[in-house]
Amino acid sequence: MKHLENKVALITGGSRGMGAAIVKQLVAAGARVAFTYVRSADQAAALADAIEQGYGQKPLALQVDSADHNAVTAAIETVVSRLGAIDILVNNAGVYGERPFEEQTVADYDQMMDINVKAVYVASVTAARHMRTGGRIISIGSNMADRVAHPGATLYSMSKSALVGMTKGMARELGPRGITVNLVQPGPIDTDMNPADSAYAAGQIARLALTHFGNVNDIASLVNFLAGPESGFITGSALTIDGGSNA
Repeated sequence: MKHLENKVALITGGSRGMGAAIVKQLVAAGARVAFTYVRSADQAAALADAIEQGYGQKPLALQVDSADHNAVTAAIETVVSRLGAIDILVNNAGVYGERPFEEQTVADYDQMMDINVKAVYVASVTAARHMRTGGRIISIGSNMADRVAHPGATLYSMSKSALVGMTKGMARELGPRGITVNLVQPGPIDTDMNPADSAYAAGQIARLALTHFGNVNDIASLVNFLAGPESGFITGSALTIDGGSNA
């Protein structure tokens, strides 16, 4: 029996990059999976078709703008209605932006916090109302919550730092129900948003102990572990996976 068999998982921002890798690994582990996307409809359809061909299960793909918190709530309710439950929530959707501090605006703040913090809160509190014993809430943060690597990233780092406190608080709130809550904090990962061969890669690699970018499956494997029964005594933790960037 696969370790996530009979479990239902929702991955936000699951059509590409780390999200798509997480979708694939949780399906391979036996979960029935839904994922959200906002603009990449073709990629979402291609991912769903590939999984159906490979595993005989077509994931539920939901177009959801994480900045619309009513839509986030509706997505959770749709998963429960269509798939019968929600056991695993992976808060992966997020945005990144850089701008000198003096040039930042309240609109910049609102966008970053709405997607990187408020959407995580709304999805988590809604999903928790439906979760059974053994439920899992896993959020994707950033190693920049602990170390701001360069100027211009104040808002982004602040949004990811907020997830640390949220994770610890939710772990206390939901622990008595047997639900674990954890935070994964990646460093440089090779994706289309931050490719390992970009003009900015050399500076990131210079800070790494391992001298190379991580792979999306590095993150997906950690999420897969945290989603399973083997991680049942881990909760309220921020697990940094950054090749030693913050070492």
